[in-house]
This record gives sequence, C-alpha cells and structure tokens, in this order.
Amino acid sequence: MRNAKNLGNHELIGLDVSVYKASSNELVVEGRVIDETKNTFVLETPKRENRIAKHGHMFDFNLDGQMIKMDGDRISFRPEDRTKKVKQVI
Repeated sequence: MRNAKNLGNHELIGLDVSVYKASSNELVVEGRVIDETKNTFVLETPKRENRIAKHGHMFDFNLDGQMIKMDGDRISFRPEDRTKKVKQVI
C-alpha cells in the first residue's frame, strides 16, 4: 500500500504533482503524471502535456490529500528500477 514513507517504491503514474525548481522553489507546473521515463515525467495539464526533467526539480506528489516531497535527482531511475532502489522519501 502506498504511503508517505514508501511512495518512491510505488507507481507514480496517476498522481497529481506540483513541480518546483530545486534551486529556487519556483513553481514550474502542476498536473497529473501520465508517463515516466528514467529522466522525465510526462504531466497532463489543462492546456497540454508537458515533459519535465527529474534532474534539478522537486516534486510534491498529492497522495490522498497529503503532499509528499521528492527530489528528482534521487528518483532518476527507470520506473521499474526506481521501485527497487529508492529507499525513502525526503
């Protein structure tokens, strides 16, 4: 079962997310994760689909109303490998 402590080990597709620049905490985009690769997330927003690099961004995932922060540099794995390698969330 997905929770705040093990979210990195589970599927992220389908979750709502807010993306921030890691260096400045400036909001980049908000949307729903519809695809994931080793280095990117594809987000569906009201206007279009956006491909966002994991590197250099912080992600706030909404899991049942709870915001869970993850550093994109720490989750830059292929999705099938990330579920085995990510040990904990920030």
